[in-house]
Amino acid sequence: MTATGTLAPLASIALALVLDTAVGEPPERVHPVSWLGQVIAPFDRDWDRPLVVGGIVGGIVSLLAAGSGGVVVVLADSIHPGGGVLATGLVLFVTTSRRLLLDTARTVITHTTTDLPDARTRLRALAGRDATALSAGQVRSGAVESAAENLSDGLVAPLCAFVVLAPVSLALGAAGATAVKAVNTLDSMLGYEHKPVGTISARLDDLVMWVPARVSALLLATGSVSALATQRAWLATVPSPNAGWPMGTLAAVVGCRLEKPGVYTLNPDCPLPSVTVAHEAIQHVSRVSLLVFVLGAILVTGFRIAMTGGVQPWF
Repeated sequence: MTATGTLAPLASIALALVLDTAVGEPPERVHPVSWLGQVIAPFDRDWDRPLVVGGIVGGIVSLLAAGSGGVVVVLADSIHPGGGVLATGLVLFVTTSRRLLLDTARTVITHTTTDLPDARTRLRALAGRDATALSAGQVRSGAVESAAENLSDGLVAPLCAFVVLAPVSLALGAAGATAVKAVNTLDSMLGYEHKPVGTISARLDDLVMWVPARVSALLLATGSVSALATQRAWLATVPSPNAGWPMGTLAAVVGCRLEKPGVYTLNPDCPLPSVTVAHEAIQHVSRVSLLVFVLGAILVTGFRIAMTGGVQPWF
């Protein structure tokens, strides 16, 4: 007996959203992504053949992550079909990220007017840059940029994988979401120019995030379609082939400049975000992130109905 009913994927997405809203993130000591980081960390050093090592590490880690996500669902489902739905919801909960990062971004923005040194310190949890000399506006910019990019990497990407694969089986959908999260984690830890061992991980991340970045930009432009066309003029300044899409679109929608000093500038003719504008930007990302969950639930249910030929009970 397996959880093959039409509404099983929808129930899993709903559970992930409820857990994200209620909890935010699991404690770090029991967070599977933290465990994944501990597995990757020993490979973050110089190697005689960094491309070979990086390719092997990236492939094995991604496959193991995918297998772990799928096996957890299969085992839970073998006990009871409801267990499969519960396990899948938990997998989606730990492979997506919404509330905690948005709350952190809001805190950083607020502290730029009350405690700038603290805001700079907190920004490190969101953006990988030296914040020591950043102005208040640049710190707010970093928080807004991070919120936009995380919408794509931390939410749309794993949910896209789940929506595409879950109509076949919950286990396959969970495997897809965990594989995407593993790729993104590998890139965030190893995918830097000064780390040759992370070159393949970075290229794989570019490939996996290509569609989610553009989907995120499209959703962020809801109500301001011209923002999609406007932001394309700034993309060339962003080293990543993907990150500029959601960041540039958000900059156009809220009418502010976003910049990483010495690297890129988006919407250069506008001022850096004020506290009010920065909070508006985070609120816009928050609304869009809820829309992502809703659209994901609708699409995965529609795909499942198309495959089964009608609505079936969960079990």
